[in-house]
Amino acid sequence: MASPFTIYPSIPSSMLKTPTKTHFSFLKTKPTFNHIKKRTLVLNSVLPTETDPNIPQTVQRFWQWMKDEGVVSAKTPVKPGVVPEGLGLVATRGIGRNEVVLEVPKKFWINPDAVASSEIGSICSGLKPWISVALFLLKERFKGEESKWKYYFDVLPEGTNSTIYWSEEELLEIQGTQLLSTTLGVKEYVQNEFLKVEKEVILPNKQLFPFPLTMDDFFWAFGILRSRAFSRLRNQNLVVIPFADLINHSAKVTSEDHAHEVRGPAGLFSWDYLFQLRSPLSLKAGEQVYIQYDLNKSNADMALDYGFIESSSDRDAFTLTLEISESDEFFGDKLDIAESNGLGESAYFDIKYGQSLPTAMLPYLRLVALGGSDAFLLESIFRNSIWGFLELPVSRANEELICRVVRNACKSALSGYHTTIEEDEKLKEEGNPSPRLEMAIGIRTGEKRVLQQIDDIFKERESELDFLEYYQERRLKDLGLVGEQGDIIFWEPK
Repeated sequence: MASPFTIYPSIPSSMLKTPTKTHFSFLKTKPTFNHIKKRTLVLNSVLPTETDPNIPQTVQRFWQWMKDEGVVSAKTPVKPGVVPEGLGLVATRGIGRNEVVLEVPKKFWINPDAVASSEIGSICSGLKPWISVALFLLKERFKGEESKWKYYFDVLPEGTNSTIYWSEEELLEIQGTQLLSTTLGVKEYVQNEFLKVEKEVILPNKQLFPFPLTMDDFFWAFGILRSRAFSRLRNQNLVVIPFADLINHSAKVTSEDHAHEVRGPAGLFSWDYLFQLRSPLSLKAGEQVYIQYDLNKSNADMALDYGFIESSSDRDAFTLTLEISESDEFFGDKLDIAESNGLGESAYFDIKYGQSLPTAMLPYLRLVALGGSDAFLLESIFRNSIWGFLELPVSRANEELICRVVRNACKSALSGYHTTIEEDEKLKEEGNPSPRLEMAIGIRTGEKRVLQQIDDIFKERESELDFLEYYQERRLKDLGLVGEQGDIIFWEPK
């Protein structure tokens, strides 16, 4: 029997090319303070006694610049330190929960406002915000000693472990995963944006860009923004904040309410907006200050944005893409019902390990599978109540179809991985894999676990098909035509 709808176990590449999707729009990313966890800078230097002698000299100069500018003072309760993540901020004294640990004046924020007031502001006014900020980063980076931001750029890494920087050989380790298709889609999107901005902005304005800008440079800027851009401030959707981005992420922090935009002193005689960060945890002197980057990101999101994942299975997720087929004879009716309930021709359901299916997933599945003798429910007289009907099983045929299609999709997706869960577990036990291989193993293991979980849910549902109550039975009960034993009541005419 042909399926009346389409189900994708992974994100279709056509969706990935759409710049308005979450993967590409910095305006639509979850409000989070992003930060690169793994740092690639390793320089030997000796610092003043108040800082860790293992910290690179570039960080020493940056920290001194922050002091000279009045951002850091003797009252600042944190300092740079060598931590398991590489570099981070550690407490110089006891810090109470919700205590302010740093404040950065607006004049040090790198955002579209900073671009607009710069020498490239006029040619960036019509660009996407992230592209204008990316060009600003590249312009200032190549200015070197002449840039106000020189000491900050000196501490920025050349890259991260984000999958956008992986080699083809490394990407083979995530073969079959949704992360691979997402990564390739993001890379294609960034490449296309670079070629466009190179043609329309960079090359026609050689006087402003008197240095060669390559695709790799553009990817560097994209990665910096992807990992460090902050979007929680009151009027800021895309802002990079030096000093604040030394703070690392921890799963131990379970809230995101630690960043604020406040009015305060920004100099000896001036007031301005300040980025203020409060510690979400109580700390002792010498302990690292952590924040939560984003509670809602999956491990795949973390790998793409920051270049690391969490070991907890709580972040393992898989996205099922469901679609009403345009060839469906009831396409128009189904689309109208879907749109009336906040969905559309395609619907994306993020399924997390250990959690129930999204509430709208089963109704949507039943809708797109609706046909045959059940098609009467699509008539206009049911339009206002059909979604409520779809929250419960419609018919045995309908329920059986959605179980079969979803299970087949799961099996198809599982066959695309080049390892099994057991083989991945063995790889982790055998030794110390590289950070990127460890991420790859974690991502593919997590996706497979979620797929197996989905398959188990619908396998169990298949075994219950004979015992479920369907629409016609519920309707007869409502009309009082079903007896206590479930038998249909008939009346003989007198």
